Amino acid sequence: QVQVAESGGGLVQAGGSLRLSCSASGFTLNSAHMGWYRQAPGRQREWVAHIIIGASTHYADSVKGRFTISKDNAKNTVYLQMNSLKPEDTAVYLCYATVPSIATNYWGQGTQVTVSS
Repeated sequence: QVQVAESGGGLVQAGGSLRLSCSASGFTLNSAHMGWYRQAPGRQREWVAHIIIGASTHYADSVKGRFTISKDNAKNTVYLQMNSLKPEDTAVYLCYATVPSIATNYWGQGTQVTVSS
């Protein structure tokens, strides 16, 4: 069964750090582009970052320089290291996988990140 599952969210003070994990099953990271979106109450879903099959990374301007996306192919897991967190980073963070060979996207359930001021 193909699925992705996030973990690592929580409550942190402004200026702090969190690392989110996205575990993939049913496919390998070598076959998928992986990334993160976030959804805050009353706001549109916002793309955060992605890492493509060749391991190139891209970030939204709002998180560039503070967030780092990486992957561990052996663990079939993608990470989002979030530093210098701000209250406006508060959102549900959702992991997604795009498998080009079958033109299919997979989404996780999300993990809540709350940054207090």
